[in-house]
Amino acid sequence: MKSLNCFKSYDVRGRMPDELNEDIAWRIGRATAEYLKTDTIVIGGDIRLSSPSLKAALSDGLRSGGVNVLDIGLCGTEEIYFATSYLKAGGGIMVTASHNPKDYNGLKLVREESKPISGDTGLREIQKLAEETFVSAKLNDSSSLIGHYEEITVLDAYIDHVLGYIKPAQLKPMKLVVNAGNGAAGHVIDAIEDRFKSDSIPVEFIKVHHEPDGHFPHGIPNPLLPECRQATSNAVLEHKADMGIAWDGDFDRCFLFDEKGQFIEGYYIVGLLGEAFLSHSPGAKIIHDPRLTWNTIDQVQSSGGEPVLCKTGHAFIKERMRAEDAVYGGEMSAHHYFRDFAYCDSGMIPWLLVAELLSQKGQSLSSMVAERIAKFPSSGEINSKLDNPARTIEHILSLYEKDSVDIDRTDGISVDMGQWRFNLRMSNTEPVIRLNVESRGDQALMKEKTEELLKLIRDQ
Repeated sequence: MKSLNCFKSYDVRGRMPDELNEDIAWRIGRATAEYLKTDTIVIGGDIRLSSPSLKAALSDGLRSGGVNVLDIGLCGTEEIYFATSYLKAGGGIMVTASHNPKDYNGLKLVREESKPISGDTGLREIQKLAEETFVSAKLNDSSSLIGHYEEITVLDAYIDHVLGYIKPAQLKPMKLVVNAGNGAAGHVIDAIEDRFKSDSIPVEFIKVHHEPDGHFPHGIPNPLLPECRQATSNAVLEHKADMGIAWDGDFDRCFLFDEKGQFIEGYYIVGLLGEAFLSHSPGAKIIHDPRLTWNTIDQVQSSGGEPVLCKTGHAFIKERMRAEDAVYGGEMSAHHYFRDFAYCDSGMIPWLLVAELLSQKGQSLSSMVAERIAKFPSSGEINSKLDNPARTIEHILSLYEKDSVDIDRTDGISVDMGQWRFNLRMSNTEPVIRLNVESRGDQALMKEKTEELLKLIRDQ
């Protein structure tokens, strides 16, 4: 059997139908049943046109292995995380390709308590079983379906949970632009809006690209791409909104815009959320990634918390959060993790916390963030395609090592030069090197050093 190249480091993802199809989904379902050896698995899917048929094949594969399947229908990845823990199921599988183009699809898998199944925690074993053991898929053989299938909803319980992170009654009147990409997050926004209306919470939602549409009429749902931000920004300005929120394709990440329609780098949201949590949990630990750190460390420490550095990547962050019993973890890529959300990432909890922070502080989002950007200006992540990324990293280190204050190798190299620092790391999946630079209150120095490093990197 040829290898299935849809298996990646953290999930399953591939172009339909060459790299991923119903046959492969059936085999992955059957292999997962064999690997997890559990009674019940929760499944759900995003708005992609291929998701219903993939989900059906996945379900049949699971059931043929004796697993009872609970299908929560159209949902986001975090709803699978929630349902798996809430229902005490033995695992969960989300059919999604997140922010990939519409002709892609994929699977995100978790085990009991919503613990991630990734490359070094079971995904390779499932791949091997799918490739070698369960080759002859019986897609249309209903006699092989030992496990039961049931459609359920946990939406009310999920909404109860995410709203439990704030005190909605204390929200001041505000107007929020919400961009559901191509509609994946729409049903959750509608449910939150209904709760707010019934409790007379004075929050108005301006809905953009709200209806589910697997044809992706509004483009790839990835607000990290500048071309995917304009609709949210324009709506904020047009409606004089207090904040804009946009989600990716399975809404496990949210991206924020201030009242001027300006996109806010995820790095500065980590510090804000750390501060928000520490107001409820004094002295708590906050996990952060190594790419940009100074603002997060400063904001967490000044709020009485303990910042803890961790390697980039959801599996590493979740594992470290469990080990440290951290209340919150954040990455500059807009993944935000919460202890009481089974240590998983959510795209709904962050904007609720920021909305509460806006009400408490009586400040605009732009003024709150401007203060932090001025204190620790940063380059944002800049990618360069290279033939030999590892060699380039060592070359750059050799140039700066002797003048550095500190060097950390948690993820790539983080080099502290006193008034400025940089992180340089390789991509896990492509020959790309990723650079992040920040300074202590000196925008010109940050820009100068970013250009200096980029020239050295690209001259290699």
